[in-house]
Amino acid sequence: MTEQKSIFLTLSGRTNAGKSTLLNALIGEKIASVSSKPQTTRTRITGILTQDQIQYVFIDTPGLHKPKNKLSGHMLKTAEDSASDADAVLYVMDCTKQLHEQDEAMLRNLAQKKIDCVIVLNKIDLIQDKSRMMPLMLKLENQYHPHAIIPVSASQKDGLDQILQVAGALAQPSVHFFPDDKFTDQPERVLAAEMIREKLLRLLNEEVPHGIAVTIEAMQERQDKDILDISAVIYCERDSHKGIIIGKHGAMLKKIASSARHDLENFFEIQVNLKCFVKVKQDWRNKETLIRSFGLSE
Repeated sequence: MTEQKSIFLTLSGRTNAGKSTLLNALIGEKIASVSSKPQTTRTRITGILTQDQIQYVFIDTPGLHKPKNKLSGHMLKTAEDSASDADAVLYVMDCTKQLHEQDEAMLRNLAQKKIDCVIVLNKIDLIQDKSRMMPLMLKLENQYHPHAIIPVSASQKDGLDQILQVAGALAQPSVHFFPDDKFTDQPERVLAAEMIREKLLRLLNEEVPHGIAVTIEAMQERQDKDILDISAVIYCERDSHKGIIIGKHGAMLKKIASSARHDLENFFEIQVNLKCFVKVKQDWRNKETLIRSFGLSE
């Protein structure tokens, strides 16, 4: 019998590099929120893929950024700590953008700590002339000596097999830490809250989404019908934001709930009755007790 192996891989990189899209693509399930807005991921999100005898445990982290409040400070610490805890790091970069000083600092730190680093150059589908990536690849190779550099398109699921091949070669003999059919360790309530928050990120104005948190207050399947009742509370920081979330005659909140319900029903494979409520918690991103109560601190 082939020996079991496992590997823990942290997905690191700057905001909007496509880490969450890559995580979802690798495990074949949507467990991480994806949007065009920066700092979509707030906490560690674990995705699990078991192929043959190798179990890959991917840890998605918040994007590297300059903290502006206590919440973003927690997010940055989570991102930095997670890189040191893993067997290897998948450092995800947007290949259409220049190398940023935060990229350089993180790659330098990984090299100094001798942590196996696989640089994933994402969004290659946006570059017609792939030879344009060569100067960047040569610079990364010569300055940071990564274990490998892999060009991919997470959105097109191009290059994923190469990531698994390289990561699989780094896996060590070990029992599998999760059941082979499990694809995340996230509780169902957390997954449901993230699906709702993603719709808020996609549908609302720029100034609103980052001041939003979502909690699931109740989640229970009816005994007499195949219906899953979910009650969610959307927290925002200002009364004016509450009005934007609800919209004229409740139109925006209905749109958010309808869009989220579609994803929830696809994920849980059951009819969902979703009720969303909106409450204001002034400046909650700078209040440690609220950050903890929303499950956003390690």
